[in-house]
Amino acid sequence: MTTRKLGRSGIEVSALGLGCWAIGGPLWGEDGQPYGWGEVDDAESVRAVHRALDLGVTFFDTASNYGAGHSERVLGRALAGRRGSVVVASKFGFTFAASKRLATGENGTPAYMLSCLDGILDRLGTDYLDLYQLHLGHLPLEEALDLVGPLEKLVAQGRIRAYGWSTDDPARAAAFAEAGPNCAAIQYDHSVLNDNAAMVDVLARYELAGINRGPLAMGLLTGKYHGLAGRIGGDDVRGKSPEWLKYFTDGVPTPQWAELVDRVRQALTADGRTLSQGALGWLLARSPWTLPIPGVRTVAQAEENFATLALGPLPEAAFAEVESLLAELR
Repeated sequence: MTTRKLGRSGIEVSALGLGCWAIGGPLWGEDGQPYGWGEVDDAESVRAVHRALDLGVTFFDTASNYGAGHSERVLGRALAGRRGSVVVASKFGFTFAASKRLATGENGTPAYMLSCLDGILDRLGTDYLDLYQLHLGHLPLEEALDLVGPLEKLVAQGRIRAYGWSTDDPARAAAFAEAGPNCAAIQYDHSVLNDNAAMVDVLARYELAGINRGPLAMGLLTGKYHGLAGRIGGDDVRGKSPEWLKYFTDGVPTPQWAELVDRVRQALTADGRTLSQGALGWLLARSPWTLPIPGVRTVAQAEENFATLALGPLPEAAFAEVESLLAELR
């Protein structure tokens, strides 16, 4: 139960991966909107990655734009000397100015996909990528399908082993998987608070890994922010929440979502798990194709989240109770 297959690629990975958005540090939109998680201690990030490795994590998911490339540099540093024993995923599609830590736009063309990969491999300090993902979830399907041929060529060249799409749309996911023989994964928002039954059906139909971003609802499912006296900092994406981030409003938990966390807290923690471990266990119980990628910035967070590998999926009775408690949300 501690490992799963990365979809139809057959690549074996740990049943939980480490999401590397937060270790990228700050990233700003041209309008001042934060798209990172605030300042980070790179040395602590490296220690956290090393602790995750100690606990059995072999899958690491980053993106070219996380911290305008900084996440990839830190991850490459942390994985130095261990490349052959880990599986690394990254993404393309969002453009950035690295020197300014600035998000500058989007580019889903084949030409950018190819040039972006060069930068990714350089920052990671490797000559191949295990999983290369289109990051633009809303890209028109025709444009996404134009990428399949060039991606297949990259697989044939050995520069990547498989590819996927980060999209919450099951129809897009199905069409991409059907067109691409080496499409192995779909990354999508999935947590106990945000189920996506149609996407889970697509995963099973096409034997795809479902890489679960937001498995802890941007931190809400840690319980850490309930009753927060202050606000999350203004350089954190949750501190000035964009429209798509529903779990926090101006740096504090959105009340209706916090109430749902309280509703399922007891069921998620009934067997002695922490709330975070229960939320991750729910995803492991949801489907054999799910692959949650909680983010960490500290050794303590790595130890709590990845202890779930030993605990395994949430027990059937607890899973059923959670579904009953959230029936109207489903």
